[in-house]
Amino acid sequence: MATENAAVNFSELVNKNKQTLARLKESPRLLLLRRDGEDLVLTTATRAEQDQTVVSAATRMLAALARREPGSRELLLGILPDAFPWIRFLPEADVHAFAVELVDTMRAADSVGNSASVAQLLVAWEHTAEVHSDPELLAALTRDHSEDYGPTTDPREGL
Repeated sequence: MATENAAVNFSELVNKNKQTLARLKESPRLLLLRRDGEDLVLTTATRAEQDQTVVSAATRMLAALARREPGSRELLLGILPDAFPWIRFLPEADVHAFAVELVDTMRAADSVGNSASVAQLLVAWEHTAEVHSDPELLAALTRDHSEDYGPTTDPREGL
C-alpha cells in the first residue's frame, strides 16, 4: 500500500470514475486537481473516520498531559519547540499563552469535529513569531501610534 497521495485532474474522476476511484485502493487519499476552484481531497469514509479517531486521541492525550501536575506542563513546554521551531522567537509569556490556547482550542475543536480553528490558531501564532523574529518589524508594530489625526469620514458616505 502506497503512503503518498495520488493526484489526478478532477475531470478524470468525472470521465473515468471507476478507474479513478480504484486508485483509492493504492493510496489513502486522492488529490483532485481543479482548474477553476480549490483542489479537493477524496478518501473513503473509513479512512476519514480513522484519521479523526487518531487526531481525537492525540488531542485527548495532549490535554490530559497538560492538566496533570506542574511537571507535565513543563514537559509540554519543553517539547513545543521540537514541534513548532518558530516558537523560539516568542517571548516566554507568549510561549505559555500559546501552549494553553493550543490545548484549549484543540479540545474545543475536537468536541465539534472541526479542526479549522486549530489551523487558524497555529497560523496566527506563527505569524506572531515571525514578527518577533524581525526587530525592525517588531519595533514598527509595537511603536506608540497615539498621534490623533482627527475625525474621519464614514467610508460609506462616498458611495
